[in-house]
Amino acid sequence: MTAGTGPRGARVLVIEPMGNAGRFLVEAADQLGIRLYAATHTEVHDGYAPWLRAALDGVCATDLADTPRALAEMESFCREHGISGVAACWEMLTPLAALLSSRLGLPGNDPARAHAARNKIAMGDAFAVSGVPAPRWAAARDPAEAHRVASSRELGWPLVVKPAEQGGSWGVSVVDAPGRLTGAVEAAQRYTHASPHGLRLDTRVVLQEYVPGEEYSCDTVVTDGVAYPLPVVRKDTTSGAYRIETGHTCPAGLAPATARLVRHTAARAALAVGIRNGVGHTEVKIPPGSQTPYVIETGARLPGDNICEVVEAATGVSEAAAYLQAVLGRAPQTEPSRASAATIRFLLPRSGGVLRRVAIPAVPGAHSELHLQPGDMVPDPADSSCRIGHVVARADTVAGARLLADQVTRRARVELS
Repeated sequence: MTAGTGPRGARVLVIEPMGNAGRFLVEAADQLGIRLYAATHTEVHDGYAPWLRAALDGVCATDLADTPRALAEMESFCREHGISGVAACWEMLTPLAALLSSRLGLPGNDPARAHAARNKIAMGDAFAVSGVPAPRWAAARDPAEAHRVASSRELGWPLVVKPAEQGGSWGVSVVDAPGRLTGAVEAAQRYTHASPHGLRLDTRVVLQEYVPGEEYSCDTVVTDGVAYPLPVVRKDTTSGAYRIETGHTCPAGLAPATARLVRHTAARAALAVGIRNGVGHTEVKIPPGSQTPYVIETGARLPGDNICEVVEAATGVSEAAAYLQAVLGRAPQTEPSRASAATIRFLLPRSGGVLRRVAIPAVPGAHSELHLQPGDMVPDPADSSCRIGHVVARADTVAGARLLADQVTRRARVELS
């Protein structure tokens, strides 16, 4: 972890640090000398890992699903504890963080537009207003309306069907024919509340034009409205109806001019959804034969999938440290300190079942981590919850890192029943 130039002893409230990004924020805060506090529900806090409990200087216990109550209680807590920055780990909570920052007069995102970083319908409108290149889309309230949209043929086939509000790949599917549309819409609409806080979700679905081509992500740190684009990361996914991320690689292996265009487009997308002091995680696709990156979506949060680890291993840049600097109104450290490559590969099952045995070989230049343990139920491979574990590999080149990661995952042994 590279130490930054943040103020010693600054205090940051993280609205729900439990999640993939929480560990990276804890590490970054330790290096920067920042004191972390959490806002969460008492029952959720009871389930925190010991390392997370130990890393916090205090906890604001509140109901994050009750916006007026949460804002009042967090405002009082922040004033009492001298909080000087507010961060959020999950996109469902980023509008709440923007509202709290505004109340406190602290650096934060535009509260009037923060909803667009959570809701994909509002996001599509924001992209259109700002001229961000994005797939055509339409919203539907039920399968019947989705069929009417599809029958107009304005979006073509296949179609991407996704919840208006949800994270990761949950509820997202690619539909290649009208006969499968009803099931896809119903699958997307089964998410009515977000765990673990029970936040009510917009149950409309987004029908999005399918854009062929390679997938990438690019994060952007923003301080006082000035964008600091980070390296482009290549994304690998499964094929078929469910596109589950199988891995990420940094750098992406793009030509320099194309990488610059992706970074510029990602920055435009982050600014379009009101990110002013924070970070945006933007996913794009580049169609074959095209030089135009199409923005699939943007979240006002650190990336998941251990992308923070992959980027730092390849470049030396700590996204979490840069994010903390941004919410404190400080210029972030985003200049690479090394030029190597890193890849993460996820272990996915062929089908669901009970995990009986898993073994990942130890290989120099790579390390692994298990998400599930023997005896755990492994869901069918429809979204990222089915991941059994992951491998991170680092090498001097992109080809070397990807080869090493692939070699380790091929030698891994997974048994289910």
